[in-house]
Amino acid sequence: MGTLIIRRFVRTRSLQRGMIIDQSIVDRAGRILIARGTAMDYFHKEALLKMGIGGVYIREGEEDEKKPDEESKVVMSPAVQKVIEKNTVQDRAKVNLSESVKARVAEGIQYLYNDTESAGFTSTTKNITDDLMKAISSNDALAVDISALKISDEYTFKHSVDVATMAMIVAKKHGLGDADVYEIGISGLLHDVGKSKIPNEILNKAAKLTDDEFAMMKQHSLFGYGILKEKNDLSNQIKMGVLQHHEKMNAKGYPMGVGADSINIFARIISVADIYDALVTERPYKKPFSPRDAVEMIMSMTEELDISIMRSFLESVILYPVGTDVELSTGESARVVENNPKYVLRPKVVGIKTGKTYDLSDIQNASIVII
Repeated sequence: MGTLIIRRFVRTRSLQRGMIIDQSIVDRAGRILIARGTAMDYFHKEALLKMGIGGVYIREGEEDEKKPDEESKVVMSPAVQKVIEKNTVQDRAKVNLSESVKARVAEGIQYLYNDTESAGFTSTTKNITDDLMKAISSNDALAVDISALKISDEYTFKHSVDVATMAMIVAKKHGLGDADVYEIGISGLLHDVGKSKIPNEILNKAAKLTDDEFAMMKQHSLFGYGILKEKNDLSNQIKMGVLQHHEKMNAKGYPMGVGADSINIFARIISVADIYDALVTERPYKKPFSPRDAVEMIMSMTEELDISIMRSFLESVILYPVGTDVELSTGESARVVENNPKYVLRPKVVGIKTGKTYDLSDIQNASIVII
């Protein structure tokens, strides 16, 4: 049984070496500078003070390590292996970035957010998008594995790359042509560039933002549009995607509160990708949701999001890649053997002990879910 974990807010000047930080600390580009669970050292404290961060949450108490239960390990019989092999249908081609591409993109993103007025801003953005477009085109990628979307080392990669990648795949699924897929990649990369104008003490605040702080945070899409509007080598579609990515179909979004008739297609697509990635990403003020929970939340947002875009998103993502072992609500362990693009939460699986096949999208298996 684990010991009690206490989360306590401590002023930065009172932090002591060895205290365990219980939130991530990010810079204005969204890169994690200090990861949750890091033991405090003197240079961490100095960095926090320089960033103007007045305090952070720390963790006191540690959970006991869980000892593996050797008896619970399942040895798969040859008969079950044959059933799995017979039923396995490989996933659609997925986006895959090489290590060299990851390194180039990480370096480019850092450059963009550190100097939005640079003469090379647009060319750097297009170079990054070229890399993402090639990764999609090289194997005719039709899907993205959202369980492993942090293709990243999260210290050097960022939310914007994930959003751009998802938005490009969703745009492709939705029937947009290559030119628009490319431009939505640029818009996705830059959708949060306005956060470079938000003070670090607001970006990293672990507690609920005050009304004034939230009002400032909501300005980031306007700030982003302001950064881009004079850049004549970027299209209006790209700029509107940045400006409107927090608008909602029911006119309850921001910064302008416009409704369905006024929201640009790029913004509609980026909005879905942005919400999903924000849910599964750890932030200073929250722990991440599981990919499954995030997908279910997206599915519940029928008033806020474009339904046709939501459908394209759901048909573009792979939540349980073929070969993944999952736990069923029946208590049985199973292996995913086939995904159904129409039912992202309900793949076909084979029981690891019994060899029984369950098509979870079939009505007769409606009571069985992956837990």
